[in-house]
Amino acid sequence: MAVQEARQGAERGVHGGAHGGGCACGDCPHGVREGHRRAVAEFLLKREEFAAGQGLPAAVAHSASASRQWVSEELTQSAEVVAERGRAEGEAWLGRLWLRTLYVLWAAVFLLLLGQSLTAIGAGWTSARTAGLLAALVVAGTLTAASWFHRARGGALAPVIGEDNRMSTSRTVAVAWVLLVAYAVLLLAARLAAASDHTERDALISGLELARGAGVVTVLAVVCGIAVLVRRVVGLRILGQRLQKVRAHRPRAADLLTDDSGRGAFADIQYVVISAVALLFAAVRLARRPDQLPDLPWGLAVVVLVSCATYVAGKYAEGGRPVVLSVVRAREAGDLDGPIRTGDDIEIRGAGFVPPGARSADHLSRMVVRIGAVHVHVPLVPVSGGFSNPSDTVLTVPVPADVEPGSVEVQVVTAAGVATNRCVVEVTD
Repeated sequence: MAVQEARQGAERGVHGGAHGGGCACGDCPHGVREGHRRAVAEFLLKREEFAAGQGLPAAVAHSASASRQWVSEELTQSAEVVAERGRAEGEAWLGRLWLRTLYVLWAAVFLLLLGQSLTAIGAGWTSARTAGLLAALVVAGTLTAASWFHRARGGALAPVIGEDNRMSTSRTVAVAWVLLVAYAVLLLAARLAAASDHTERDALISGLELARGAGVVTVLAVVCGIAVLVRRVVGLRILGQRLQKVRAHRPRAADLLTDDSGRGAFADIQYVVISAVALLFAAVRLARRPDQLPDLPWGLAVVVLVSCATYVAGKYAEGGRPVVLSVVRAREAGDLDGPIRTGDDIEIRGAGFVPPGARSADHLSRMVVRIGAVHVHVPLVPVSGGFSNPSDTVLTVPVPADVEPGSVEVQVVTAAGVATNRCVVEVTD
């Protein structure tokens, strides 16, 4: 059913020319999204059929190795189609994101105006309310202009999207503090421009003194430094093959709280939560005392600094180079024990073979094992709901006939392009 639906949708996109409904032409945002969905459905159906032993041609059904290779090639080609559709859908999603960020941005400005209007009932409208609204308009207008120039990369969110196409936790936290401080300075500047009394102007200028906002300035400097430091640390660890990174199809809000594999990361979660609490406290202090920078108490500032140190330590500790621990001859039930010969399957045991975020079939199909001078692509072995090979700790590959007997080196190259250590094995005739 999924295959027939995908084929019928493609024919409608090519021959019908209507961009809507079941369109999967790839020329419009709806078609890209629908095409990706159908490609995924077709791949999953094919994988489940192969896992159940269905769909094998008679020419390869008699040979276990030939059928495994044929199934792997079919799934690899289907996975490449899914990956291509996914990249196209991600680009289209980013192209639409900039408008959504603008809606959220100007909705926040409207909510600020509404809140000021409601709180002004009885108390009256003050110059501080006008200055706060003007500062919000300036910030929103600046972000709107920046969104237009970066509309193909997510609009206002472009600076917080990392090189791996994921939301960067360190950049997001730093941008949030920068926007708060920029808004506070614009608020004071607007009030200073409208102040007519000399005493009021002196009070506003003294509100910018370091003694008033030392806590906020310290936190701002640290989080901005961490955003730069983390980018440098991640880049060096990738180049040094101590960290594996694969590119995501599109950024997600969950990236702020999870690692590349989608699991919750303690270092990221505590960094976001504590920073959000401190930002909320600083915003309330600014609303209560709009004549000075938010005076973040040193106790809260130290808590944020401890959170920053934990986050940086977590970035240093994550990842690791993949390693081959041993290579043995794969043995099926009933087989006799013996040495490794050409044509046999070998089982490579180790750790870190599948990088975080690389469990999709298109990434798994890129894994290669070097056996001597021969490069062997790791076959995809489907099971219900996933793949039994390759896995993060065990790989099973055949020894090609081109491998010369004798001592040969076995090395794994992961989907992230990181090579493991070499393990020497003996291959006999």
